[in-house]
Amino acid sequence: MYQSVHNRAILMCEVNTRERRDYRGSSGEPQQHHDAEKAEQSLSRSEHLQKHQQIPTDDQSHCCSDCGKGCKSSSELKIHQQVHTGEKPYCCSDCGKRFSRSNSLKVHLRIHTGEKSHHCFDCGKSYLRLKSLKVHMRIHTGEKPYSCDQCGKSFTISSCLTIHQRTHTGEKPYSCTQCGKSFTTSSQWIVHQRTHTGKKSLSCTQCGKSFTHLGSLLSHQRKHTGEKSYSCDQCGKSFTQSSNLVSHQRTHTGEKPYSCDQCGKSFTKSSSLIVHQRTHTGEKPHSCGQCGKSFVTSSHLIEHQRTHTGEKPHSCDQCDKRYSDKRSLIKHQKIHGRTHTGEKSYSCDQCGKSFGQSGELTVHQRIHTGEKPYSCGQCGKSFGRLCHLTQHQRI
Repeated sequence: MYQSVHNRAILMCEVNTRERRDYRGSSGEPQQHHDAEKAEQSLSRSEHLQKHQQIPTDDQSHCCSDCGKGCKSSSELKIHQQVHTGEKPYCCSDCGKRFSRSNSLKVHLRIHTGEKSHHCFDCGKSYLRLKSLKVHMRIHTGEKPYSCDQCGKSFTISSCLTIHQRTHTGEKPYSCTQCGKSFTTSSQWIVHQRTHTGKKSLSCTQCGKSFTHLGSLLSHQRKHTGEKSYSCDQCGKSFTQSSNLVSHQRTHTGEKPYSCDQCGKSFTKSSSLIVHQRTHTGEKPHSCGQCGKSFVTSSHLIEHQRTHTGEKPHSCDQCDKRYSDKRSLIKHQKIHGRTHTGEKSYSCDQCGKSFGQSGELTVHQRIHTGEKPYSCGQCGKSFGRLCHLTQHQRI
């Protein structure tokens, strides 16, 4: 078909040239000035014809001498060869990052200008690239075209499927050269390496907090804006991250895809499994720079560091009392439930008496059962409450 079109184009070029050659004025005599102009046009068209005739009929006649890949044009071949040479002639004037294609540089520059020209008509969210918008649209359509052939789980993008399949194979292709620790994704590997260098290059413009990668910064910034783009279609609860929504939805489905290979306990999140596995290994990777105390999770380290700084960010909205961790605040609110809310969530099934805390109910029930778990080591007398034993021992 291409050869046929090519031949027709040559034929039309020849016909037009012949028509121009046979052209005469209205008097039938050659018009010298007019013919000179036409001759110049004919020459121009002849040059185009010559170039046209040089177009190869084979769609991929330009072959790479390194890998044999066929390209449609010499310019396309030149761009491809930069893969082998490593040449990146297009440089960003803002950050110095280099690119092999001018179009790639153009897209990159939008990071600095903030331009996001591709908009979602459903939620208004904007993206730098059309490809990113198409992937985002699958959140609204529910389309998950990439399925795992082992467990049937589906994904919106192929890279997520590839990473997921490593949970079946156990493959961790990214290894740290300093400590030998391996990771399933390159992003995890990059973030881990910063634990050795201490580098945190991304900072929040509102509070100054620093982050090792862009995703964490963007998630953090939503705390300031209050944006929660991801909503559960079953209960309506909203989340700042799609991954948090996925984890939440498992509370409805009961799915716990992450299992401990030592004790069999299952979890809804991979991060919960990682933390749990440290109970077997005894690993405490998060250390306090002031006193050297180590912790299983970074959140526990942050809470501990407040004992040094005196920071108490959690306040009771009823009495303004402040706490360094959220658990203490919740405990406080339950203790004062009687005065603030009147809430007494724990009721005795024998006499109906209610209590603000489960511990208070447990102690109360010993009145009915006669249980006295606290014994004096000197005289053997037993007590239902620890405080009663302590008082007895002071006598």
